[in-house]
Amino acid sequence: MSVRHGFYAAWHGGEYEASPDGDCVRLYASRQVEGFRQVTPDRWVQVVPRSAVERFRYVLTHCTWRGEPFVVLGEHEGWLRVEYSGGEASVAEALGLELFDRGVYQAWASRHEVEDVREEAV
Repeated sequence: MSVRHGFYAAWHGGEYEASPDGDCVRLYASRQVEGFRQVTPDRWVQVVPRSAVERFRYVLTHCTWRGEPFVVLGEHEGWLRVEYSGGEASVAEALGLELFDRGVYQAWASRHEVEDVREEAV
């Protein structure tokens, strides 16, 4: 299972992590790709005109954990960083979630406890 959360763009037959930059889009790769320049040991970037991008979308990964709806923010060594999306503070508190910000509750969930993992592109 791959967890994606953020902007993604299709360009020249590949799909890349992306970020809008005015009339351009920054494309990111974790391996060397022709035309991309290396910015860190495991990160390459290419800036292209927005008009050159075939598809640009925001991808969220949703799941169910402990019977409640969550958005998956990231993953690390078999754990998923999840954010409660049910909108009920009393439920979030009963689940023992961390109050990350006002009305925002998060936790680390074992990948094995998470169900119904699915992507949504908006």
